[in-house]
Amino acid sequence: MAGALTLSLAGCSSTGGKRAEDARKAAAARGKAAVTTPRWTFAMITHSGDGDTFWDIVQSGAKEAAAKDNINFLYSHDDEAQQQAQLVDAAIDKKVDGIIVTLAKPDAMKAAVARAVKAGIPVVTVNSGSEESKEFGALTHIGQDETIAGQAVGEELNKRGRKKALCVLHEQGNVGHEQRCAGVKDTFDGTVQNLYVTGTSMPDVQSAIEAKLQTDKKVDAVVTLGAPYADTAVKARQGAGSDAEIDTFDLNAKVAAGLKDGTLGFAVDQQPYLQGYQAVDLLWLYKYNADVLGGGKPVLTGPQIITKDQAAALEEYTKRGTR
Repeated sequence: MAGALTLSLAGCSSTGGKRAEDARKAAAARGKAAVTTPRWTFAMITHSGDGDTFWDIVQSGAKEAAAKDNINFLYSHDDEAQQQAQLVDAAIDKKVDGIIVTLAKPDAMKAAVARAVKAGIPVVTVNSGSEESKEFGALTHIGQDETIAGQAVGEELNKRGRKKALCVLHEQGNVGHEQRCAGVKDTFDGTVQNLYVTGTSMPDVQSAIEAKLQTDKKVDAVVTLGAPYADTAVKARQGAGSDAEIDTFDLNAKVAAGLKDGTLGFAVDQQPYLQGYQAVDLLWLYKYNADVLGGGKPVLTGPQIITKDQAAALEEYTKRGTR
């Protein structure tokens, strides 16, 4: 399944990138958007904390699509679920024309999404909350299935002959993170142990991983759930004198470089640029033509397993902030 997704997603990403590049050139040449529809306002509200580079990539895709589609794009975020819900309420009060939202902590977001739907504002969910999206009244969900992504990791660890893995969860209460680690356990022939860390403090993350590697020499793989944590795990491995392989979810320039030089084993890319781009584009299509993709199922942007073999080809895109 992961292999099939790799082939199909590569084509999808290539197409989205070309469309964005064409739109950017067209806008520069004509000084206007590539469409003639009204200037609608779309708001994206995510559960991101400050300084999370993953969401910079999501925004990059969303802004490219917004430029093409003549959209006034608003972005806000808060890693506290109640505050995120309040940001959704604020977007509703502004009478925006569409809302894009993440459901990392769905129970806290359910009422806010319901208010948006009741107000007649179309909602698209991205990144997290694929299981709750349809139930909450969203048009569709764009992202990767977190369980399938975790299962792909377990299968890759098996191929690499690993026996004991540490799954590092940096945001407690995030259902997607729990699903990822549960997915690893589903398919991994070895043992998986969850390690909960305080993701807002990299020194704490490093010390927690280092302590675990020092006390359990059988751990031969560390799986982090976000690209910024991979480098911290590498430092923890060095501090512990461990030879455990460091693998990670998500991709950025530093991860691509780590894959290329062998510091990291593999990464799971969910193509965040595509999530932002498609979310804006699908809302525009719905407003313009009542189009809906997915047929009631999530529109998958991952998982795609990235190893040393693919890292060099993708490094250029990570440096420009689109992968």
